[in-house]
Amino acid sequence: MTDVFRSGDHEQVVFCREESSGLRVIIAIHSTALGPALGGTRFHPYVSEEDALADVLHLARAMSYKNALAGLDHGGGKAVILGDPTRDKTEVVLRAYGRFVQSLGGRYITACDVGTYVEDMDIVARESEFVTGRSLAHGGAGDSSILTAFGVFQGMRAAAEHVWGAPTLSGRRVGIAGVGKVGRHLVDHVLADGAEVIVTDVSERAIEQVRTAHPEVVVAPSTEALVREPIDVYAPCALGAALDDPTVTALRAEVVCGGANNQLEHPGVEKLLDQRGILYTPDYVVNSGGVIQVADEIGGFDFQRAKARVAKIFDTTREIFALAERDDVPPAVAADHLAERRITDVGRLRKILVNARPAIRW
Repeated sequence: MTDVFRSGDHEQVVFCREESSGLRVIIAIHSTALGPALGGTRFHPYVSEEDALADVLHLARAMSYKNALAGLDHGGGKAVILGDPTRDKTEVVLRAYGRFVQSLGGRYITACDVGTYVEDMDIVARESEFVTGRSLAHGGAGDSSILTAFGVFQGMRAAAEHVWGAPTLSGRRVGIAGVGKVGRHLVDHVLADGAEVIVTDVSERAIEQVRTAHPEVVVAPSTEALVREPIDVYAPCALGAALDDPTVTALRAEVVCGGANNQLEHPGVEKLLDQRGILYTPDYVVNSGGVIQVADEIGGFDFQRAKARVAKIFDTTREIFALAERDDVPPAVAADHLAERRITDVGRLRKILVNARPAIRW
Protein backbone atom coordinates (compact mmCIF):
# COMPACT_ATOMS: atom_id res chain seq x y z
CA MET A 1 0.00 0.00 0.00
CA THR A 2 1.03 3.60 -0.62
CA ASP A 3 3.30 5.03 2.07
CA VAL A 4 1.01 7.68 3.52
CA PHE A 5 3.87 9.50 5.20
CA ARG A 6 5.51 10.09 1.82
CA SER A 7 2.37 10.77 -0.17
CA GLY A 8 1.91 14.42 0.75
CA ASP A 9 1.52 16.93 3.53
CA HIS A 10 -1.71 15.65 5.05
CA GLU A 11 -2.18 16.23 8.77
CA GLN A 12 -4.10 13.06 9.53
CA VAL A 13 -5.29 9.94 7.71
CA VAL A 14 -7.62 7.55 9.54
CA PHE A 15 -8.44 4.01 8.42
CA CYS A 16 -11.76 2.90 9.91
CA ARG A 17 -13.38 -0.53 9.92
CA GLU A 18 -16.55 -1.80 11.59
CA GLU A 19 -16.81 -5.54 11.11
CA SER A 20 -20.49 -6.19 11.86
CA SER A 21 -21.67 -3.72 9.19
CA GLY A 22 -18.81 -4.31 6.79
CA LEU A 23 -17.91 -0.61 6.80
CA ARG A 24 -14.48 0.30 5.44
CA VAL A 25 -13.72 4.00 5.22
CA ILE A 26 -10.66 6.23 4.95
CA ILE A 27 -10.86 9.80 6.24
CA ALA A 28 -8.11 12.19 5.17
CA ILE A 29 -7.54 15.61 6.72
CA HIS A 30 -5.19 17.61 4.55
CA SER A 31 -5.14 20.88 6.48
CA THR A 32 -6.85 22.64 9.37
CA ALA A 33 -4.83 25.83 8.97
CA LEU A 34 -7.97 27.79 8.08
CA GLY A 35 -10.31 25.89 10.39
CA PRO A 36 -11.97 22.48 10.68
CA ALA A 37 -11.54 20.39 7.53
CA LEU A 38 -14.67 20.35 5.37
CA GLY A 39 -15.30 17.92 2.53
CA GLY A 40 -17.73 15.31 1.29
CA THR A 41 -18.07 11.56 1.65
CA ARG A 42 -17.52 9.53 -1.51
CA PHE A 43 -19.10 6.04 -1.63
CA HIS A 44 -17.41 4.09 -4.41
CA PRO A 45 -16.48 0.48 -5.34
CA TYR A 46 -12.72 0.99 -5.45
CA VAL A 47 -10.67 -1.80 -6.99
CA SER A 48 -8.28 -1.76 -4.04
CA GLU A 49 -7.57 0.04 -0.77
CA GLU A 50 -4.53 1.58 -2.44
CA ASP A 51 -6.76 3.17 -5.09
CA ALA A 52 -9.11 4.44 -2.38
CA LEU A 53 -6.20 5.90 -0.43
CA ALA A 54 -4.74 7.65 -3.46
CA ASP A 55 -8.17 9.13 -4.26
CA VAL A 56 -8.93 10.40 -0.76
CA LEU A 57 -5.50 12.00 -0.40
CA HIS A 58 -5.91 13.83 -3.70
CA LEU A 59 -9.48 14.89 -2.93
CA ALA A 60 -8.65 16.15 0.57
CA ARG A 61 -5.83 18.31 -0.75
CA ALA A 62 -8.10 19.72 -3.46
CA MET A 63 -10.65 20.64 -0.79
CA SER A 64 -8.03 22.68 1.09
CA TYR A 65 -7.43 24.74 -2.04
CA LYS A 66 -11.12 25.00 -2.92
CA ASN A 67 -12.10 26.15 0.57
CA ALA A 68 -9.22 28.61 0.71
CA LEU A 69 -10.17 30.36 -2.53
CA ALA A 70 -13.85 30.28 -1.59
CA GLY A 71 -12.90 32.47 1.37
CA LEU A 72 -14.12 29.89 3.89
CA ASP A 73 -12.79 29.40 7.40
CA HIS A 74 -12.31 25.71 6.69
CA GLY A 75 -9.45 23.45 5.80
CA GLY A 76 -9.69 20.50 3.47
CA GLY A 77 -10.74 16.94 4.18
CA LYS A 78 -12.46 14.04 2.48
CA ALA A 79 -13.77 10.58 3.24
CA VAL A 80 -14.13 7.56 0.97
CA ILE A 81 -16.30 4.57 1.84
CA LEU A 82 -15.22 1.44 0.00
CA GLY A 83 -18.20 -0.33 -1.51
CA ASP A 84 -20.99 -0.22 -4.06
CA PRO A 85 -23.53 2.38 -2.86
CA THR A 86 -26.34 0.62 -4.73
CA ARG A 87 -25.66 -2.58 -2.78
CA ASP A 88 -23.67 -1.80 0.36
CA LYS A 89 -25.14 1.47 1.59
CA THR A 90 -27.37 0.77 4.60
CA GLU A 91 -28.51 2.64 7.68
CA VAL A 92 -26.07 0.67 9.82
CA VAL A 93 -23.12 1.44 7.53
CA LEU A 94 -23.92 5.16 7.50
CA ARG A 95 -24.45 5.32 11.25
CA ALA A 96 -21.20 3.44 11.89
CA TYR A 97 -19.48 5.97 9.64
CA GLY A 98 -21.08 8.78 11.63
CA ARG A 99 -19.53 7.37 14.82
CA PHE A 100 -16.08 7.57 13.27
CA VAL A 101 -16.69 11.17 12.12
CA GLN A 102 -17.79 12.05 15.65
CA SER A 103 -14.66 10.43 17.10
CA LEU A 104 -12.53 13.07 15.35
CA GLY A 105 -14.03 15.72 17.62
CA GLY A 106 -14.86 18.26 14.93
CA ARG A 107 -11.54 18.26 13.08
CA TYR A 108 -13.48 16.96 10.07
CA ILE A 109 -16.98 18.01 8.96
CA THR A 110 -18.55 15.81 6.33
CA ALA A 111 -21.13 16.35 3.57
CA CYS A 112 -22.35 14.73 0.34
CA ASP A 113 -20.21 13.64 -2.59
CA VAL A 114 -20.37 11.02 -5.33
CA GLY A 115 -22.51 8.11 -4.12
CA THR A 116 -24.01 9.96 -1.14
CA TYR A 117 -26.99 12.29 -0.88
CA VAL A 118 -28.66 14.66 1.57
CA GLU A 119 -30.81 11.81 2.90
CA ASP A 120 -27.62 9.87 3.70
CA MET A 121 -26.23 12.83 5.62
CA ASP A 122 -29.41 12.88 7.70
CA ILE A 123 -28.61 9.32 8.76
CA VAL A 124 -24.92 10.06 9.43
CA ALA A 125 -26.05 13.02 11.56
CA ARG A 126 -27.91 10.67 13.90
CA GLU A 127 -24.46 9.68 15.20
CA SER A 128 -22.43 12.86 14.62
CA GLU A 129 -22.89 16.59 15.07
CA PHE A 130 -20.22 17.31 12.46
CA VAL A 131 -22.38 16.87 9.36
CA THR A 132 -23.67 19.38 6.82
CA GLY A 133 -25.35 19.18 3.42
CA ARG A 134 -28.56 17.94 5.03
CA SER A 135 -32.12 17.84 3.73
CA LEU A 136 -34.64 20.65 4.05
CA ALA A 137 -36.74 18.45 6.33
CA HIS A 138 -33.88 18.36 8.83
CA GLY A 139 -32.97 22.04 8.71
CA GLY A 140 -30.43 21.77 5.89
CA ALA A 141 -30.11 23.64 2.62
CA GLY A 142 -30.99 20.73 0.36
CA ASP A 143 -29.72 20.45 -3.22
CA SER A 144 -26.44 22.32 -3.72
CA SER A 145 -26.40 22.08 -7.53
CA ILE A 146 -28.29 25.36 -7.93
CA LEU A 147 -25.54 27.46 -6.33
CA THR A 148 -22.80 25.31 -7.89
CA ALA A 149 -24.12 26.14 -11.35
CA PHE A 150 -24.49 29.81 -10.42
CA GLY A 151 -20.81 29.87 -9.38
CA VAL A 152 -19.68 28.23 -12.63
CA PHE A 153 -21.64 30.87 -14.51
CA GLN A 154 -19.84 33.62 -12.57
CA GLY A 155 -16.48 32.10 -13.51
CA MET A 156 -17.62 31.91 -17.13
CA ARG A 157 -18.57 35.60 -17.07
CA ALA A 158 -15.12 36.50 -15.72
CA ALA A 159 -13.49 34.44 -18.48
CA ALA A 160 -15.65 36.15 -21.12
CA GLU A 161 -14.56 39.54 -19.81
CA HIS A 162 -10.91 38.51 -19.93
CA VAL A 163 -11.05 37.13 -23.48
CA TRP A 164 -13.71 39.24 -25.20
CA GLY A 165 -13.81 42.39 -23.09
CA ALA A 166 -17.29 42.11 -21.51
CA PRO A 167 -18.62 39.85 -18.70
CA THR A 168 -21.36 38.28 -20.81
CA LEU A 169 -21.92 35.20 -22.94
CA SER A 170 -24.32 37.04 -25.22
CA GLY A 171 -23.73 36.04 -28.83
CA ARG A 172 -21.35 33.22 -27.86
CA ARG A 173 -21.75 29.48 -28.43
CA VAL A 174 -21.34 27.40 -25.28
CA GLY A 175 -20.84 23.63 -25.31
CA ILE A 176 -21.86 21.83 -22.10
CA ALA A 177 -20.77 18.21 -21.62
CA GLY A 178 -23.00 16.66 -18.96
CA VAL A 179 -26.43 18.10 -18.22
CA GLY A 180 -27.20 16.43 -14.92
CA LYS A 181 -28.02 18.62 -11.93
CA VAL A 182 -25.27 21.22 -12.33
CA GLY A 183 -25.14 21.18 -16.13
CA ARG A 184 -28.90 21.55 -16.44
CA HIS A 185 -28.93 24.67 -14.25
CA LEU A 186 -25.92 26.04 -16.13
CA VAL A 187 -27.90 25.76 -19.38
CA ASP A 188 -30.55 28.03 -17.84
CA HIS A 189 -27.99 30.69 -16.87
CA VAL A 190 -26.15 30.70 -20.18
CA LEU A 191 -29.31 30.87 -22.31
CA ALA A 192 -30.68 33.69 -20.15
CA ASP A 193 -27.43 35.57 -20.80
CA GLY A 194 -28.00 35.40 -24.55
CA ALA A 195 -25.77 32.51 -25.60
CA GLU A 196 -26.44 29.65 -27.99
CA VAL A 197 -26.05 26.25 -26.29
CA ILE A 198 -25.04 22.82 -27.53
CA VAL A 199 -25.06 19.90 -25.10
CA THR A 200 -24.20 16.24 -24.78
CA ASP A 201 -24.80 13.58 -22.15
CA VAL A 202 -24.70 9.79 -21.92
CA SER A 203 -28.18 9.93 -20.36
CA GLU A 204 -31.02 10.25 -22.85
CA ARG A 205 -33.29 11.27 -19.97
CA ALA A 206 -31.02 14.19 -19.06
CA ILE A 207 -31.00 15.34 -22.68
CA GLU A 208 -34.77 15.03 -22.88
CA GLN A 209 -35.24 17.16 -19.76
CA VAL A 210 -33.09 19.94 -21.19
CA ARG A 211 -34.77 19.81 -24.60
CA THR A 212 -38.23 19.88 -23.01
CA ALA A 213 -37.34 23.04 -21.10
CA HIS A 214 -35.34 24.58 -23.95
CA PRO A 215 -36.22 23.25 -27.44
CA GLU A 216 -33.68 25.62 -28.99
CA VAL A 217 -30.74 23.73 -27.45
CA VAL A 218 -28.67 21.73 -29.96
CA VAL A 219 -27.58 18.17 -29.07
CA ALA A 220 -24.18 16.74 -30.02
CA PRO A 221 -23.91 12.94 -30.37
CA SER A 222 -20.93 12.66 -28.02
CA THR A 223 -18.35 14.62 -26.04
CA GLU A 224 -15.78 13.84 -28.74
CA ALA A 225 -18.05 15.48 -31.31
CA LEU A 226 -18.83 18.42 -29.02
CA VAL A 227 -15.19 19.46 -28.53
CA ARG A 228 -14.75 19.57 -32.31
CA GLU A 229 -17.71 21.90 -32.73
CA PRO A 230 -17.05 25.61 -33.41
CA ILE A 231 -17.82 26.70 -29.85
CA ASP A 232 -16.51 29.64 -27.84
CA VAL A 233 -16.75 28.04 -24.38
CA TYR A 234 -16.40 24.39 -23.39
CA ALA A 235 -18.00 23.46 -20.06
CA PRO A 236 -17.12 19.96 -18.74
CA CYS A 237 -19.83 19.18 -16.18
CA ALA A 238 -19.68 15.39 -15.93
CA LEU A 239 -16.75 13.19 -14.93
CA GLY A 240 -13.24 14.23 -13.93
CA ALA A 241 -10.19 13.96 -16.21
CA ALA A 242 -12.23 15.56 -19.00
CA LEU A 243 -9.22 17.45 -20.29
CA ASP A 244 -6.60 15.06 -21.66
CA ASP A 245 -4.07 15.66 -24.40
CA PRO A 246 -6.26 14.48 -27.34
CA THR A 247 -9.25 16.52 -26.11
CA VAL A 248 -7.23 19.70 -25.68
CA THR A 249 -5.62 19.20 -29.09
CA ALA A 250 -9.03 18.82 -30.75
CA LEU A 251 -10.76 21.57 -28.77
CA ARG A 252 -11.93 24.61 -30.77
CA ALA A 253 -13.12 26.71 -27.83
CA GLU A 254 -11.24 29.73 -26.51
CA VAL A 255 -12.44 29.21 -22.93
CA VAL A 256 -12.83 26.15 -20.70
CA CYS A 257 -15.08 26.63 -17.68
CA GLY A 258 -17.16 23.83 -16.21
CA GLY A 259 -18.52 22.26 -13.06
CA ALA A 260 -16.71 18.90 -13.12
CA ASN A 261 -14.08 18.18 -10.48
CA ASN A 262 -10.45 17.35 -11.29
CA GLN A 263 -10.78 18.22 -14.97
CA LEU A 264 -7.06 18.03 -15.78
CA GLU A 265 -6.24 14.42 -16.65
CA HIS A 266 -2.60 14.81 -15.60
CA PRO A 267 -0.14 17.55 -14.53
CA GLY A 268 0.93 19.42 -17.64
CA VAL A 269 -2.47 19.65 -19.32
CA GLU A 270 -2.78 23.20 -18.01
CA LYS A 271 0.39 24.08 -19.93
CA LEU A 272 -0.96 22.54 -23.13
CA LEU A 273 -4.13 24.60 -22.76
CA ASP A 274 -2.01 27.70 -22.26
CA GLN A 275 0.15 26.91 -25.29
CA ARG A 276 -2.95 26.54 -27.44
CA GLY A 277 -4.25 29.91 -26.25
CA ILE A 278 -7.23 28.39 -24.43
CA LEU A 279 -8.16 30.15 -21.21
CA TYR A 280 -8.74 27.57 -18.47
CA THR A 281 -10.76 28.61 -15.42
CA PRO A 282 -9.60 26.31 -12.58
CA ASP A 283 -12.40 23.89 -11.74
CA TYR A 284 -12.03 24.02 -7.97
CA VAL A 285 -12.48 27.78 -8.07
CA VAL A 286 -15.62 28.01 -10.19
CA ASN A 287 -17.40 24.92 -8.86
CA SER A 288 -17.08 25.90 -5.20
CA GLY A 289 -20.71 27.06 -4.91
CA GLY A 290 -21.68 23.73 -3.37
CA VAL A 291 -19.13 23.85 -0.58
CA ILE A 292 -19.97 27.50 0.06
CA GLN A 293 -23.59 26.42 0.53
CA VAL A 294 -22.85 23.59 2.95
CA ALA A 295 -20.44 25.80 4.90
CA ASP A 296 -23.15 28.44 5.22
CA GLU A 297 -25.53 25.75 6.44
CA ILE A 298 -23.32 25.10 9.49
CA GLY A 299 -24.29 28.46 10.95
CA GLY A 300 -27.94 28.33 9.89
CA PHE A 301 -28.55 28.52 6.15
CA ASP A 302 -29.63 31.68 4.41
CA PHE A 303 -29.97 31.31 0.62
CA GLN A 304 -29.45 34.98 -0.26
CA ARG A 305 -26.37 35.21 1.96
CA ALA A 306 -24.92 32.07 0.41
CA LYS A 307 -25.71 33.27 -3.10
CA ALA A 308 -23.95 36.57 -2.43
CA ARG A 309 -20.86 34.65 -1.35
CA VAL A 310 -21.01 32.48 -4.46
CA ALA A 311 -21.26 35.59 -6.62
CA LYS A 312 -17.76 36.53 -5.43
CA ILE A 313 -16.40 33.68 -7.57
CA PHE A 314 -16.50 36.26 -10.36
CA ASP A 315 -14.01 38.49 -8.51
CA THR A 316 -11.78 35.59 -7.46
CA THR A 317 -11.59 34.32 -11.04
CA ARG A 318 -10.66 37.78 -12.30
CA GLU A 319 -7.93 37.99 -9.67
CA ILE A 320 -6.53 34.63 -10.79
CA PHE A 321 -6.40 35.72 -14.43
CA ALA A 322 -4.61 38.93 -13.46
CA LEU A 323 -2.09 37.02 -11.33
CA ALA A 324 -1.49 34.54 -14.15
CA GLU A 325 -0.73 37.37 -16.58
CA ARG A 326 1.52 39.14 -14.10
CA ASP A 327 3.57 36.04 -13.30
CA ASP A 328 3.36 34.57 -16.83
CA VAL A 329 1.94 31.26 -15.61
CA PRO A 330 -1.22 29.29 -16.49
CA PRO A 331 -4.33 30.20 -14.46
CA ALA A 332 -4.26 26.78 -12.74
CA VAL A 333 -0.81 27.56 -11.36
CA ALA A 334 -1.87 31.07 -10.33
CA ALA A 335 -4.91 29.65 -8.50
CA ASP A 336 -2.73 27.20 -6.56
CA HIS A 337 -0.38 30.02 -5.55
CA LEU A 338 -3.25 32.19 -4.37
CA ALA A 339 -4.74 29.36 -2.32
CA GLU A 340 -1.38 28.46 -0.79
CA ARG A 341 -0.79 32.09 0.16
CA ARG A 342 -4.08 32.31 2.09
CA ILE A 343 -3.50 28.97 3.80
CA THR A 344 -0.01 30.07 4.86
CA ASP A 345 -0.89 33.63 5.88
CA VAL A 346 -3.98 32.76 7.90
CA GLY A 347 -2.39 29.58 9.21
CA ARG A 348 0.36 31.64 10.83
CA LEU A 349 -2.26 33.14 13.13
CA ARG A 350 -2.59 29.74 14.81
CA LYS A 351 0.69 30.55 16.52
CA ILE A 352 -1.09 33.22 18.53
CA LEU A 353 -2.25 31.51 21.70
CA VAL A 354 -5.81 32.36 22.71
CA ASN A 355 -7.03 31.92 26.27
CA ALA A 356 -10.60 30.72 26.03
CA ARG A 357 -11.35 31.62 29.65
CA PRO A 358 -12.94 35.00 30.47
CA ALA A 359 -10.51 37.78 31.24
CA ILE A 360 -9.95 38.51 34.94
CA ARG A 361 -11.57 41.77 36.00
CA TRP A 362 -9.68 43.80 38.58
